[in-house]
Amino acid sequence: MQDGNYIETQKLSEQNLSWSSLGVHSYIKIIILAAAVYGIFHIEIYSIVQRWLTDSSWSHGFLIPLFSLYFINQKKNEILTVLPKSNYLGLVFLICSLILYLLFVFVYRFGYLMDIMIIPAIGSIVLFIGGWKLVKYTWLPVIYIFFAIPIPTRIYNDLTIPLRAHDAQIAAVFLNLVKGLEANASGVIIDIVYKGVKLEPGLDVAEACSGMRLLMAFLALGVAMAYLHDRRIWQRLVLMASTIPIAILCNIVRVVITAFIYVLWDPRYAQGIYHDMLGMAMLPLAFGLYGALAWFMSNLVVDETVQKEVIIRRKDSLEQ
Repeated sequence: MQDGNYIETQKLSEQNLSWSSLGVHSYIKIIILAAAVYGIFHIEIYSIVQRWLTDSSWSHGFLIPLFSLYFINQKKNEILTVLPKSNYLGLVFLICSLILYLLFVFVYRFGYLMDIMIIPAIGSIVLFIGGWKLVKYTWLPVIYIFFAIPIPTRIYNDLTIPLRAHDAQIAAVFLNLVKGLEANASGVIIDIVYKGVKLEPGLDVAEACSGMRLLMAFLALGVAMAYLHDRRIWQRLVLMASTIPIAILCNIVRVVITAFIYVLWDPRYAQGIYHDMLGMAMLPLAFGLYGALAWFMSNLVVDETVQKEVIIRRKDSLEQ
């Protein structure tokens, strides 16, 4: 038989609970813990926010904490019905996280890992105060913070150069399809000869055209959408994995269009605000492809329970 506490918990979970039910003491604890996290990592948090403000490639970082809070709100009923049970393994993890943080600060001096330690520290606190049941409903909002932490500039540049060279090669292939036009990609520069005249300067596939900005932002949003949609696990995994090739494909489209504008129209429309607007236009294209894939998978497999309901309804209508 089920005990009274379990039955009461089940009844509460079926209600639409409010965050006000936490009580003043719970909010005081949350504020104290948040202040403690900020007090330890305030230098890292400040540098992260500054990067969001100054680097357009990471401006989406402002949205990530809001998405994390939204994820938590989506599991509101489950979180509010969890009976908090301290797990001291969380305290052990927290101590280990802080020790590693100090090593990265004073010994290894690797800023990115110092920033990353914010995530295990928060996760350890959640485990310590609420146990594994609370972790079950909050693990994604915590890990999702990863998308807000900027990659070190050196690593970011190392990643963008191969992408830029790859996009230049593909753009050159499409340009060579135009009669009277000869394009040759050398690294991130496309040398173009059109109607016997060499265009100067060559088309430079800039860092903004590498696709990393679109890739990071779309990857974060793709994970959010896969999590929020009520679908099978394998479909969620496919949707999350699809964000990378979709972002790369959309960026190739951007570079190719930019190349044709540069050669066949006017070079000034391939740079500045026009270049940025074209980049923004790739986001709806990416979401369109993502939505098409989601629709395809939703219609690929017919849910047996839904199918049975449809059959029962048809029988009832025929009997009437």
